[in-house]
Amino acid sequence: MRAFKGCFSLKQSRKRRGHEDPIILASETPFTINEIEALYDLFKKLSSTIIDDGLLHKEEFQLALFRNGSKQNLFADRVFDLFDVKRNGVIEFGEFVRSLSIFHPNAPEVDKIIFAFRLYDLCQTGYIERNELKEMVLAVLSESDVTLSNDDVESIVDKTMLEVDLKGDGKIDQEEWKEYVAKNPSLIKNMTLLYLKELTLAFPSFIVNTEVPDWK
Repeated sequence: MRAFKGCFSLKQSRKRRGHEDPIILASETPFTINEIEALYDLFKKLSSTIIDDGLLHKEEFQLALFRNGSKQNLFADRVFDLFDVKRNGVIEFGEFVRSLSIFHPNAPEVDKIIFAFRLYDLCQTGYIERNELKEMVLAVLSESDVTLSNDDVESIVDKTMLEVDLKGDGKIDQEEWKEYVAKNPSLIKNMTLLYLKELTLAFPSFIVNTEVPDWK
C-alpha cells in the first residue's frame, strides 16, 4: 500500500512539474487565481501534444500558434525565446504565465512596449539594428502573404529607420522605440489579447475545481 502511495505521489509530481503556487503567480501578474488555474489547464494540454513532460517545447508552441509544429516562423521563434526566461529550451508554467501576462489588457503599456522592442532585438544587443528591422519586415510580409521587391523592402526599412533613429547612429534604442510607439500606437495593438480577461469562461471547470478562493 505504501509503495502504491509512493508511485501515485510520483505521478502527481510529474504531472505538476514546474507548477507554481497560483497565489504567488496571481500576486505577480494581472491574472486572478481562477484564471491561473484555467491557464494551467491550457498549459497541460499544450505541453502534452508532442512530449507529455509538463514542459512546453518549441514544436508544441508552434503547433499551438500555427497548427504546424514544423513551420519555421521568426515571430514564433522570438516569442518562444522571450517566454523561455531560463533559456533552457523549454517553457515552464511559471514562465508561461508571467510572459503571457504582458498580453493581458490590464498589463502596463510600458511592459508591452519593452516586450515588443525585445521581439525586434534579434541579437539581444539592447538595440534594433537595420538588418534586424529588415528581417522583421520580411517576416511580417511573409505572414501576410505579401510579396514585395527587394527595392520596396529596402525603401520601407530606410523610411522606418529615418523616422525612428532620431540619434542617427544607425540603430534604435529603447527610448527612440518608445517615442515611435507613442506616435504609432498600432505597433503594439497585437500585444493585447482581450480574451485573457475571459479565461474562466473558456475553461469554466476551474471555477468549481479551484483549491483556493478567487481574489486579487
